[in-house]
Amino acid sequence: MHDHGQPHGPLAGFTVGVTAARRADELGALLRRRGAAVLHAPALRIVPLADDAELLAATKELIDHAPDVVVATTAIGFRGWVEAADGWGFGDDLLARLRDVELLARGPKVKGAIRAAGLTEEWSPASESMAEVLDRLLDEGVAGRRIALQLHGEPLPGFVESLRATGADVVLVPVYRWMEPEDIAPLDRLLDATIARGLDAVTFTSAPAAASLLSRAESRGLLGRLLECFDHDVLAACVGPVTALPLQAAGVTTVQPERFRLGPLVQLLGTELPARARTLPIAGHRVEIRGHAVLVDDDLRPVPPAGMALLRALSLRPGWVVSRADLLRVLPGTGKDEHAVETAMARLRTALGVPKLIQTVVKRGYRLSLDPSAETKYAGA
Repeated sequence: MHDHGQPHGPLAGFTVGVTAARRADELGALLRRRGAAVLHAPALRIVPLADDAELLAATKELIDHAPDVVVATTAIGFRGWVEAADGWGFGDDLLARLRDVELLARGPKVKGAIRAAGLTEEWSPASESMAEVLDRLLDEGVAGRRIALQLHGEPLPGFVESLRATGADVVLVPVYRWMEPEDIAPLDRLLDATIARGLDAVTFTSAPAAASLLSRAESRGLLGRLLECFDHDVLAACVGPVTALPLQAAGVTTVQPERFRLGPLVQLLGTELPARARTLPIAGHRVEIRGHAVLVDDDLRPVPPAGMALLRALSLRPGWVVSRADLLRVLPGTGKDEHAVETAMARLRTALGVPKLIQTVVKRGYRLSLDPSAETKYAGA
């Protein structure tokens, strides 16, 4: 028996795609804990640059010619930089250099990484916003000042350009770079599942991951269909506005939490997805149609894909008779006949556990046993 209260998580019955490369396990665990099924496909991989000539050159240049300001943007990037310098035998030199400069930290996690390295940041914005970092630098005046910026794979729209335009000498410190995943198959599976409406939402935690999914869709000739899915059926959920930029540039409407963290992102999905589900009063029951399951009076009932396809078609015209021919058209797969509709319908009724929800109208088709009188009851609920 179920416990009293909600017997399932807010995301039960929904399937969520995860495109993250790092922290994917953490995001997946948060989603599963709230009941979601998760499809993970890293849209890119992070290549550490410990043996990279570019990072080595930037590090040596900063040790030899001291910057006035160093901006640390991510904890993982800052730690990676110090570790790489250690590996090359320049760790102490780099830390000594960083002790003598104005060190700015973009947020609390970076602050933690800076202090763990035995350093102290001069300042950190309350908002964790690079725009606030930029405002501070421009207010201080940057003409003729040497500013080192630890990059973190995200686009920083206008940041470097604004500093250079006002006379700063900007040194970029690229700690790692994003590349296509070594195995593209999971990303293709996620793309196919999105287009088949097998996912209810896709989460993005970095702009390069969003750009990577769009570019993979384009190279497979599926971009138009992917954009249409995001337009109608699949929610694009981003951890923040910078992550959303590539999607918004392609015309996709995105949602993001007020705080740019994984927890709030998952909480946002927990309110957005149930709000998008179709809820109908049918044969004395409250029926909520989710991605791969149906809530019948808060009892979660998983439904196979063919059954969900039929139920969605019926729910688009609640109370109206939908012909077998129309239902046949929405059934997934090929080589079907009207017998396939009857088989899928029998399985759907079994899965729902309340056969009378769907009425057979002899020689015409099927209809949902809608309760028009119950609408006022649910509207007030």
